[in-house]
Amino acid sequence: MEISIIIPVFNAEKYLDRCLLSVVNSLRNAGSRGEIVLVDNLSTDGSLKIAKKWQKKLSCEKALALRVVECQTPGAAAAKNAGVREAKGKYIWFVDADDTIAETAVARILKVTKMAGSMRLGEAKMTVDLIMIGATRVYADGHTDYLSAVKPDEPNWESRFVRYGMGPWQVVVRRAWWNKHHIAFREGIIHEDMELMSALILYSRQIYFAVDEPLYFYYQNENSVLHRRVWSEHAYDIFPALEGLLERFRSFQAEKQYHDELEWFFIWNLLIDSAKDFAEFPEGYAGFSRSREMLMKYFPGWGRNRFLRKKPLRLRMRVLMNYYKH
Repeated sequence: MEISIIIPVFNAEKYLDRCLLSVVNSLRNAGSRGEIVLVDNLSTDGSLKIAKKWQKKLSCEKALALRVVECQTPGAAAAKNAGVREAKGKYIWFVDADDTIAETAVARILKVTKMAGSMRLGEAKMTVDLIMIGATRVYADGHTDYLSAVKPDEPNWESRFVRYGMGPWQVVVRRAWWNKHHIAFREGIIHEDMELMSALILYSRQIYFAVDEPLYFYYQNENSVLHRRVWSEHAYDIFPALEGLLERFRSFQAEKQYHDELEWFFIWNLLIDSAKDFAEFPEGYAGFSRSREMLMKYFPGWGRNRFLRKKPLRLRMRVLMNYYKH
């Protein structure tokens, strides 16, 4: 099995057919053996029914399989971890149920893995642990922008990798490597990606590759868990997620090496991204004081961060306003 595409599903009946159609077409186009591991995470709509319809539809295919897993532990992290446990492919790729992939995506990814497999590093064959890919972000009004892949042939690419904060759908990973290092998403929080993705660079010294093409289409779904319309205490999951990320770098003794990148990552996520949630709801205002406390605890000199200083004045003023907001 060349690749396992893991799709966590929670109440995604509105988008699931679109997602599965794109994944099936891409796997067929690649002409290699692959599988879809669809993990239903306690859906209460028709998602599971749609999944089983597709499973039956694909049951006669020789090079393509769809397996449905029912995860009884709530949360996207638990669903993704369950998908990894069930996967059989050499590589795994996480695809969200409300997104799509390009018809050429799987073929382009497998071309990279096969090319690397034919190369040698000294006496050993090369292996690829991570393949970074480009993505198109699609907004509700139809306009798009491009999220470029982190490219290992660029100077200081490791710095960008750490501070970029990629989604799991922006990397394809070698399953044996993932399991060897016991990598898993932290369950019980909604910012499980943030706690893990920037730290993946710590686990590998193998050659990395990138496909800087729009292979993934990331739809800005207003009904997703990160685009809530009512207040949720899970907004405060940002704090344990960031502490968990920092702990990973400390465990590898890499905190000093990536100090500025981690500092910027904290600034962005506390004073720009999460600040929008805190300001939108009266219940969230305590998040501003907690953000100040966290920055002063881990990065007391954050105001002099070299990445922050390169940002436009308007953004720097916004950061300061959010820092002092009560």
